[in-house]
Amino acid sequence: MKIKLGASALLMSLALTTLTGCGMTDSKDSGSSDDMPSAGTSNSEDAADKAEQVSSELYDLIGVKGKASDTGPGVGECDGKDPEKYFQIFHAWTFTPESAGQLDGVMERLKTELPEHGWEVTEYGRDTSKNKNLSLTADNDEKKYSVKIAHFAKNESPNLNLMVVSGCYQVPDGETVNRF
Repeated sequence: MKIKLGASALLMSLALTTLTGCGMTDSKDSGSSDDMPSAGTSNSEDAADKAEQVSSELYDLIGVKGKASDTGPGVGECDGKDPEKYFQIFHAWTFTPESAGQLDGVMERLKTELPEHGWEVTEYGRDTSKNKNLSLTADNDEKKYSVKIAHFAKNESPNLNLMVVSGCYQVPDGETVNRF
């Protein structure tokens, strides 16, 4: 269990690093091409609900019977912005199929189907780990979300690890970020 939690934490850290510099297009208010795109104005709870909705849509696109881990979204900071007023949402979860073979071809299918649902695949290929896991990164400009999906085919229980990350939200005037 601790190994799985460690792997999830590592995936979350890597995904946040990768995804917060994602290619989602935005008006580039500050002029820096490295800025995280604005996701608009929201409180943390409503933004977390949206992250769960995005994750649910991705779950449906997986198209395989199985079980998703019961993890909720979390609240992170937007680099270089006031942490009392700006935040991003991340939602890390794992999908485990009813049987290992059900994941065969799922990543290739997702690479094809995600663009049909508003996602742009920005990275696709094997990672540098010993197991050469297949991973995919995609951005959804309309939703202002990115996702990194990694297929851990050689695990004792093969699964998909997903990290869904929002753009940078600003809380409404007079409110502060609620972290959870």
